[in-house]
Amino acid sequence: MKVLAIGQDEVRRLLPMGECIEVMAEALAALGSGDGLNPLRSLLFLPDRTGLLGMMPSYLGTPAAIGIKVVTVFPGNHGTPFDSHQGAVLLFEVDHGSLLAVVEASEITAIRTAAVSGLATRLLAREEASSLALLGSGVQARTHLEAMLAVRPVSEVRVWSRSREHAEAFAATAAARHGIGVTAVASAQEAVSPADLVCTTTAAAEPILAGEWLAAGTHVNAVGSSIPTARELDSAAVVRSRLFVDRRESTLNEAGDFLFPQAEGAIDENHIQAEIGELLLGQHSGRSSPDEITLFKSLGLAVEDLAAAHYVYRQALATGAGTPVPFTVDLGDSRP
Repeated sequence: MKVLAIGQDEVRRLLPMGECIEVMAEALAALGSGDGLNPLRSLLFLPDRTGLLGMMPSYLGTPAAIGIKVVTVFPGNHGTPFDSHQGAVLLFEVDHGSLLAVVEASEITAIRTAAVSGLATRLLAREEASSLALLGSGVQARTHLEAMLAVRPVSEVRVWSRSREHAEAFAATAAARHGIGVTAVASAQEAVSPADLVCTTTAAAEPILAGEWLAAGTHVNAVGSSIPTARELDSAAVVRSRLFVDRRESTLNEAGDFLFPQAEGAIDENHIQAEIGELLLGQHSGRSSPDEITLFKSLGLAVEDLAAAHYVYRQALATGAGTPVPFTVDLGDSRP
């Protein structure tokens, strides 16, 4: 039997943002309806805490698949030639447990994370929201700009980064690519205060977004932090917002943006309004007024990686992409 190896450039080509948003909607609705399994991730930190190995298994009933993402996370790679997230998604079929594909994970992560934020924005942001603040200028800023453009009429973008040089380079590249105004600004507050869409995509361990900067009606996608000991938002930002999450269990165990204000007594579990899957299934109405601030706390779920990898695999089979690699004794083709 041969396993299909699918590289980064092929993932990028086979997983367009608009299509990935729909794949994420199907996956999160499946998880919300009980047609998926998503255990909490396991993390192995290096002794000096400069990096970690994350292991994220999952199952989906539709499309039928099991898999695991194994990925390293090295925040110090920001601003270097290396992605902060590197690894692979291993995709298996469910009848015999055969390995079908090894899919490059950094591009899967980059696209599906932004696609879920795009989905949350489509469900929660005001229809006319058009002014975007990007905090961070790395890979996730790039894909989040693409996702926001896919779901809202974004006409102006302000980007802030701890490195002004990186922010200016990002602004120039993004403006040329998308044909819209993208401006690098000197402070996070300068980016956020005029915005009605905010995406935080940094490696910050301490808050870089203050609640007092958020205007009425703003929607925030908080993306950068995915461990209990780091957060991008201060407690006021979370308290002022109606909070929506990808998954409650993950938020209560892994989300520093939630756990810090909870430990301070500023919020409790009831501050979580709903999961995105519950919005998709019509179990919660989402935004209730034009003036409220909505917050989507993204942690990234294994079922999102699995659904994206499965979609990429099917597209690769259909187009002849990927590289077949002899892997085990051929007992017959068990590919679905």
